[in-house]
Amino acid sequence: MYQQLPSFVLGFHGCDRKIGEAVLAGDQISPSMNEYDWLGEGAYFWESSPERALSYARLIKQYKRGQGSIKEPYVVGAVIDLGLCLNLTEEGALHELGAAYHLLAASTDVLPENKPGFPGDTDNLKRFLDCAVFQSLHSAREMVGLKPYHSVRSPFLEGHALYPGTSFRQETHIQLCVREINCIKGYFRPLNVDGTLLQP
Repeated sequence: MYQQLPSFVLGFHGCDRKIGEAVLAGDQISPSMNEYDWLGEGAYFWESSPERALSYARLIKQYKRGQGSIKEPYVVGAVIDLGLCLNLTEEGALHELGAAYHLLAASTDVLPENKPGFPGDTDNLKRFLDCAVFQSLHSAREMVGLKPYHSVRSPFLEGHALYPGTSFRQETHIQLCVREINCIKGYFRPLNVDGTLLQP
């Protein structure tokens, strides 16, 4: 009953400028289908944080080569209706995700592992285990006839401590994974606080 989130959220997608301009011209953001995606398959956005999306695009430019690499970091804003959302700030959603892990563990002899994505990565950016758990959750819902989730929303405590003695982290954020592309109602060019375009 409480999984249908009201109104809209703003999400920001870090990408290469060529892709971003194509999206703004009418293309859709392609869903990510990597085996290590943090929240399973879907289109990824940083909730309410264009700066974080740009930082991510710069990180990808530095470390990733080949498919999905970034030559010129860019950010596209999106207006998103989360619809039926697996919102991992809610206790019930966390229980459902935990149950999906146990279901996956019972159905396989060897579980995948989360692993670093680049040298010095302490946050295990390649989330093979987490992705498999989310995909297991979605498959289980389909098997028992429950409505599919349109989106997944989760906070992540990421990065180094903001200052000594705190649990606040430098790269804490809320990640959105949009599974139903029709939930994306439109795209826009994000602005800085002074009204200028965010893009470098």
